Amino acid sequence: MAGWVLSECGLRPLPRIYPKPRTGRDQLPLNPKLRFLRADRRNGSPSCLFSGIDKDRDWPLKVSAPFRVLQVDEEIGGRDRILNGGEEFFDPASPPPFKLSDIKNAIPKHCWVKDPWKSMSYVVRDVAVVFGLAAVAVYFNNWVVWPLYWFAQGTMFWALFVLGHDCGHGSFSNNPKLNSVVGHLLHSSILVPYHGWRISHRTHHQNHGHVENDESWHPLPEKTYRGLDIVTKILRFTLPFPLLAYPIYLWGRSPGKKGSHFDPSSALFVKNEKEAVITSTICWTAMAALLVGLSFLMGPVQLLKLYGVPYLSFVMWLDLVTYLHHHGHEDSLPWYRGKEWSYLRGGLTTLDRDYGWINNIHHDIGTHVIHHLFPQIPHYHLIEATKAANPVLGKYYREPKKSGPLPIHLLQVLLSSMRKDHYVSDTGDIVYYQTDPQLNSNKKSKLAHKFTPPLHSRILNSE
Repeated sequence: MAGWVLSECGLRPLPRIYPKPRTGRDQLPLNPKLRFLRADRRNGSPSCLFSGIDKDRDWPLKVSAPFRVLQVDEEIGGRDRILNGGEEFFDPASPPPFKLSDIKNAIPKHCWVKDPWKSMSYVVRDVAVVFGLAAVAVYFNNWVVWPLYWFAQGTMFWALFVLGHDCGHGSFSNNPKLNSVVGHLLHSSILVPYHGWRISHRTHHQNHGHVENDESWHPLPEKTYRGLDIVTKILRFTLPFPLLAYPIYLWGRSPGKKGSHFDPSSALFVKNEKEAVITSTICWTAMAALLVGLSFLMGPVQLLKLYGVPYLSFVMWLDLVTYLHHHGHEDSLPWYRGKEWSYLRGGLTTLDRDYGWINNIHHDIGTHVIHHLFPQIPHYHLIEATKAANPVLGKYYREPKKSGPLPIHLLQVLLSSMRKDHYVSDTGDIVYYQTDPQLNSNKKSKLAHKFTPPLHSRILNSE
């Protein structure tokens, strides 16, 4: 079937200048500068959409984010460049031409093998480094060493979390008891309720990319977003506050959702999971009591330096990595709801990130797409599995930007996303993040007010 163009006058066929017939599933070549287009639900009149129309999908009614309106000369000239440029338009929201089984079959069989001895060797390595760093910090005990210690130890706490996270997925070993024991020891030591978090994280994986059902850093629907007070909005989208959200999330989840990772009666859990949640909460409480005892033994200031500040550093690592694996790509990525969502399509909107020297330290968790699709693959096989799957994934895999020794470049990505990715439409089965300009202006005014001296002070200074 020939391609069609959607205008204010209705559907009309494009000129017959394509080299071969097009179907609704095909993508027309598009000027890469135009990125991809979106329908405008806010005024009810979609702007010039010139991709192929799939009769089985009512795109203008199901894509919520607004199109960019093209100028007449840009539209005409752009269409010529589109047809002659040879580059095809890629719509990341389109159903992929492959199945989950196709990706699975492309991954070598040995990548699925879990070696408990190898997994335990990483635990021994990380625990040894944690105690070694603490010993070095106590030995030197000066303000040149402490900031370096805080960053390094917080990173190692994060590495311990990732190993406990593997226990929760069952990718640590095939022995559930071993996974549970190691997971409790690792996660409790950094104040994470192992089973409570494991279950909610499973929900995240099973519903990744779904607006309402996803669990971690999922979009706020517009109605929920508009219902937040201005202080909550500013805290949620102004650094460093979002990077300190994890402990709050453990106690109260995200806006619009209720429950606690410590409460066995929470909506997060089903009846047969209550005993496991109680066990994890007891382990967490025991660790908290141990920290209180240590504060009496060594003093609260020393405990803060040895454990408290590294814990905050770990929390920042966790929030940073989790957020950036689902946000902040240079091209807007879709979120789904209703019949448009599927496990595969949701997983394909996740992102790999390069963390430089940190890649090996935090067990290649930045290799995230394959991990999200197949969380049972051990972390030490993720890179090889990703390389094997790439020919199948094609453009649905977004190569991460290479990092220097430290992933400083990701801070700019995070800042940019926090300025733009505020909420999604309440309607539509395929939605994109939208920006609240008023929030950005409010943040600027709040900051300006904070750093502007009082009037009488400015008058005295001028005199």
